[in-house]
Amino acid sequence: MTPDPQVQDSDRDDRLASLLAHRTLAGAPREELEWVAQHSSRRRYQVGEVATRKGEPERWLQILLAGHLAAVVNRGAGSRRLIGWRGGDVCGLLPYSRGGSPPGDTVAEEPTEMLLVHQDRFPEMIRECPRVTALLVHAMLDRARFFTSSDSHDEKLVSLGKLAAGLAHELNNPASAAARSARRLVQTLAEAEKAERRLEGVPMSEAQRFALDTVRHQCEPLAGGVARSPIERADREEALAAWLDEHRLDPDIAPPLVDSGARLESLDALAQSFSGEALDAALRSIAAGCAARTLAAEIEVSASRIHELVAAIKGFTYMDRALTLEPTDLKRGIVETVTVLGGKARAKSVAIDLDLAPDLPRVPAFGGELNQVWANLLDNALDAVGERGRIEVTARRERDQVVVEIVDDGPGIPADIRSRIFDPFFTTKPVGSGTGLGLDIVHRLVLRHEGDVEVDSRPGRTTFRVSLPLRQSSARSNSG
Repeated sequence: MTPDPQVQDSDRDDRLASLLAHRTLAGAPREELEWVAQHSSRRRYQVGEVATRKGEPERWLQILLAGHLAAVVNRGAGSRRLIGWRGGDVCGLLPYSRGGSPPGDTVAEEPTEMLLVHQDRFPEMIRECPRVTALLVHAMLDRARFFTSSDSHDEKLVSLGKLAAGLAHELNNPASAAARSARRLVQTLAEAEKAERRLEGVPMSEAQRFALDTVRHQCEPLAGGVARSPIERADREEALAAWLDEHRLDPDIAPPLVDSGARLESLDALAQSFSGEALDAALRSIAAGCAARTLAAEIEVSASRIHELVAAIKGFTYMDRALTLEPTDLKRGIVETVTVLGGKARAKSVAIDLDLAPDLPRVPAFGGELNQVWANLLDNALDAVGERGRIEVTARRERDQVVVEIVDDGPGIPADIRSRIFDPFFTTKPVGSGTGLGLDIVHRLVLRHEGDVEVDSRPGRTTFRVSLPLRQSSARSNSG
């Protein structure tokens, strides 16, 4: 409900008394408070009533006399209370603020009473009430500091949530693969023990033992370090099945031998040394050994992938480093960021091409903060491109700075909103899908590093260009 600026002034003296006792404004001269009392209107809110709504422009200075207001926001993880104001506080639109709309609804949590001054009165108030204006500006600065800290904290939590979800998905694949291989390995070892017991009953000459050991030594998975193509694998499987059929052996022996390096000529030599039940026992022992080696190799690959992911997230977050300004390897940070977001890229079949200059110099920076810049820009690019899209990341030196460009082939940013994309809470994503803080955080962090971020966009090519100086100003370097 919008207050009426033409309300009668019969309670002006009561309003003045309230202002003289107001925690924020009581220090102003009486004549200035009289002006506020004369040009304000009184408004009362019941519990649950909305004082200002998200998306609607703020037009009123709110001087709380009693009660309690709370700003409630939803940044993709459900509604929560962001900040509250009680009697003695000021909120709403303040002089010299940029205006805009609040990030969420402002709701009365108790019966609340306030005085309201419309923004049309601000020029006169600034002229007639300099001390009141100064007090309101101080309140605005305190509020800006709070929101800046809160926004940064919220965006970090949102980013952390996305990264945690992505990392959980990335870790789940190799972890599941390792668990499956471990279960199969237990079964395979039991089969190997059974085969060995059968083979122990076969008397063997030195020539037979040599033929058996020759095949066993060839039984390394993916021999030569090169995986077979599906066609090559099918051809080999067919050849092994034919060999087993020719020697009247169980075709189930073939699968463990397919991906091994066991050669047919070695199997021929083995068949010349063994026959009948002895050949079957020898081949089952070899097949079980091949299967065990293959499963062990799969477990090793899975464990290595988990180690790589943990190392990437550790480097990405700088979790073992103090937050200090230091020479920072941008290439490493970008690669670790791509690794962390790799699951999201693969889910959309998006190709991420890296072109990072080999002689890229280090820049003085807070490494974790720059990784947050790359993460936000890459995450936005992944959201922008379609299935099988493409993202290019380049980094090079230009004179006394390093320039990083992130280019995507998405639909582009419409010209009418391009100037607003770095504004806090501005987002084109559906409700619950974005906070509208990512690019604002990017802008702030790049400015914190005395750099610059620019955007150029057209359909099929959107470029975010981040420029970072190779040297910080002396004042910044001294302050750290």
